[in-house]
Amino acid sequence: MSSTPTMRQKMEKFIDDLQNNIVTKLEELDPNAPKFKRDSWLRAQGGRGLSCVFACPPDAGQTTSAQQTVLEKAGVNVSVVHGMLPPAAIKEMRADHSSIPYDGQTSLPFFASGISIVIHPRSPFLPTVHANYRYFEITEKVAEGEETGKVVAWWFGGGSDLTPSYLDEDDAKHFHNTLKKACDNEEVYRAFKKWCDEYFYIPHRQETRGIGGIFFDDLSSETHARISEDVVRPRTPDEIFEFVSRLGNAFITSYEPILQKPRNTPTDHHRRWQLLRRGRYVEFNLVYDRGTKFGLRTPSARIESILMSLPETARWEYMSDLGTEEESEEKYLLEVLKKPREWAD
Repeated sequence: MSSTPTMRQKMEKFIDDLQNNIVTKLEELDPNAPKFKRDSWLRAQGGRGLSCVFACPPDAGQTTSAQQTVLEKAGVNVSVVHGMLPPAAIKEMRADHSSIPYDGQTSLPFFASGISIVIHPRSPFLPTVHANYRYFEITEKVAEGEETGKVVAWWFGGGSDLTPSYLDEDDAKHFHNTLKKACDNEEVYRAFKKWCDEYFYIPHRQETRGIGGIFFDDLSSETHARISEDVVRPRTPDEIFEFVSRLGNAFITSYEPILQKPRNTPTDHHRRWQLLRRGRYVEFNLVYDRGTKFGLRTPSARIESILMSLPETARWEYMSDLGTEEESEEKYLLEVLKKPREWAD
């Protein structure tokens, strides 16, 4: 009789299957486009990953031809890594996880697995989407004859959010309603939607990166009460895993209909605004995003995978006039980004 799979094993299978499903769907959506590049890698310190990346040749994307690919750049990456967590990192993590032992000198084994998704479509009328779901575990040092030590701390994190250059309210409502349904609890959705709006905020621009979605971090039995005592949400590892699984499996449902929706043909004006908005995307990811900053500080990190989230092209203009004209689509978007709205029914 086979033994019950561990949370490590369940999460690893989930993200592998989800990655395959998403890449397959995206390739079916645009069968004449190049296939995703599949880059399998091993981590010398322990672990493995598979980066699936879509990118067109450098000379692509300079016109508005109807023959172009739907996507301009996309990545669906999976990593499953393990190793030793240094005392400095343990000290920082104990702020949210007091169960982690700390003496200032001892390193502890860790395990981390996750899937990261970023899709930048070519058309300015198609929104960029991001999603990430991850599991982190810290154990005691391995005793002789054991494969892993006792788990002393574990948590899940993740979410999904939408970043349009031109706002289609039907897109926004569909995306948020799909996430709300996957949450299977309105209070949970509202709490994590608020968290998303607060996290994906660009202080120096005084605007959000996009129109949000949901976001959560350090979700475990230990951190549950500190997130929001009045919200009933999953508590046990299995309950939270089921919650994360529903959200991950809802990704295609939330985004594929948006990609398939008929759109107008963009002009150079629309493309220029799209590139300016992508500049804001880059600003958030490099200046504020905790995952990007953590990855860039990590020794022997795979920089190509970390920077996969950045668009193929972006633009910065000095004192740009775009977004200032009254009753323009560009100004309307900025107004929404400065004051997040409720989109779900």
